[in-house]
Amino acid sequence: MIVAARKRKLIVAKLSTEKRKALADDVFGLPNERTYPMPDAGHARNAKARAAEEFNKGNLSSAEKAQIDRKADEILGEA
Repeated sequence: MIVAARKRKLIVAKLSTEKRKALADDVFGLPNERTYPMPDAGHARNAKARAAEEFNKGNLSSAEKAQIDRKADEILGEA
C-alpha cells in the first residue's frame, strides 16, 4: 500500500523594517541584540527553527538558544 504524503505550505507573515523597528524589545528572542523577532506564533516557530540551525553551526550558545526557545514556547503556549 502506498500512501501519498501531503505537502504542507507554511505561510509566514512578512515583517517589514518599519514594523520590526516598532516592536518592543521584549518581543525579540534576544532583546539586547533585537534578533529573533516573535510578534506572532508563526515567527515564534521560525525563531526556534533558525536558533536550532545557528546553534548547530556553532553561532549561538546554549544559553542563547534556551532563551529563544523559552520566549517562543511562551508565545506558542508550550511553556
